[in-house]
Amino acid sequence: MSEYHVPVMLKESVEGLNINPRGVYVDVTFGGGGHSSYILEQLTDGKLVAFDQDLEAQDNIPQNNKLVFVHGNFRFLRSFLRLNGFEQVDGILADLGVSSHHFDAEMRGFSFRFDGPLDMRMNTLSKLDAAHVVNTYEPAKLLEILRVYGEVDNPKPLVKAIVKRRDERPIELVQELVEALQPHIPANAQHKFLAKVFQALRIEVNREMDALKQMLEQSLKVLKPGGRLSVITYHSLEDRLVKNFMKSGNFEGKVEKDFYGNASSPFNVITRKALVPSAEELESNNRSRSAKLRIAEKK
Repeated sequence: MSEYHVPVMLKESVEGLNINPRGVYVDVTFGGGGHSSYILEQLTDGKLVAFDQDLEAQDNIPQNNKLVFVHGNFRFLRSFLRLNGFEQVDGILADLGVSSHHFDAEMRGFSFRFDGPLDMRMNTLSKLDAAHVVNTYEPAKLLEILRVYGEVDNPKPLVKAIVKRRDERPIELVQELVEALQPHIPANAQHKFLAKVFQALRIEVNREMDALKQMLEQSLKVLKPGGRLSVITYHSLEDRLVKNFMKSGNFEGKVEKDFYGNASSPFNVITRKALVPSAEELESNNRSRSAKLRIAEKK
């Protein structure tokens, strides 16, 4: 298998599923297949359903009759499981990070290190790309995306710079966007600043927050009682959604109470505090530095 992506918190996330060798498990973010391979090693008569919307991920599929691969977005979790004959499963794993492969692929537009097309599509068959967002979205919408998805403190000058540049000619390449923003990029935090901007655009292009919400909601329907949900997040927006959902079964984190005032939640939270990579993992894989792992068990 190629070094498409180094799996983050491999043992912690997979072992958190408390695997039954005859159970049915789902890896909703197959990518390079690292987490999937580790799950497969522990299955005897069980099955693993692996999802990935990126056609290039199919190059990493191992020859294994315990694996069912689905080329699709995990927002359609329940439908694809049913299509493949699975009503309920014993565990779901999600590694929500962008793979190393995507960041290192010059023509995919995920990284500001290269000068490829302003793309950022996880699913290359999708019509919406980052160039469309940058060149056609209303200023107010761009402002909202940068503020909410990128958590950019003062996005107004950035939006003005984008609009000014696109009025002159379309922004089609990564470096054209970087050049337009250059006067507003802090000299002492250029990498971090651009990372926020690119994160915001990527989330919008791939509808990542909507997809995550839909997957989490469906996890409650497809997990068996005692089934585990193991999720690795990489930024506060994702982590907040996952934390709240595991705590309460909703995205606001509001725990419902029964007639007697007892707290009612569909999950038992296994990780009271999010797990983070070890010092050894951080040293060997710098891209794991923002990762947080949360695990819950369905009641």
